[in-house]
Amino acid sequence: MKQCTYCGKEYSDEASVCAIDGQPLRDVVPAPPASPPPTVGEKQQIIDGEHIKLLSIFHFVVAGLAFLGIVFLFLHYFIMSSAFSNPDIWKSQNNNAPPFPKDFLKTFIWFYFFMGAIFGTACILNLLSGLFLRQRRHRTFSIVVGGLNCLQIPFGTILGIFTIIVLSRNSVRERYGAKV
Repeated sequence: MKQCTYCGKEYSDEASVCAIDGQPLRDVVPAPPASPPPTVGEKQQIIDGEHIKLLSIFHFVVAGLAFLGIVFLFLHYFIMSSAFSNPDIWKSQNNNAPPFPKDFLKTFIWFYFFMGAIFGTACILNLLSGLFLRQRRHRTFSIVVGGLNCLQIPFGTILGIFTIIVLSRNSVRERYGAKV
């Protein structure tokens, strides 16, 4: 079967030119048989795969934000240490006021270490969880990291809740069970 390239009229295989407008004919290719629509289980697997992929990406984003928190702590420490160790800043105070103690900054060092440990742990755990989600391994680890992320308001809380919800689905459990 052939069809006119201009008007679309169909002709037998022996014809080469359209009788109406003189345009060349092309072979009509039958449409491929339609594939059956995906089943409910196949749709759920596609949805689960997309959700796990998004969770992986967002775990990487939260790890990056934790790393930025570490960078901020370093910057804050260097600004504070340069401000407190500069004697010219304290000369403008009243003569009867005691000078600002340099030991005050030493107490803040413990704060910097504590917050740095929290940010570093969050960065490493979210990075590992993102990698494990991408590989569909260590589901329990990712759930625990999601629970710990709930303590980081607001982004970590949202990510933690969605991580727990998605990884608690039976279809996702089965998917992780198949990849041993």
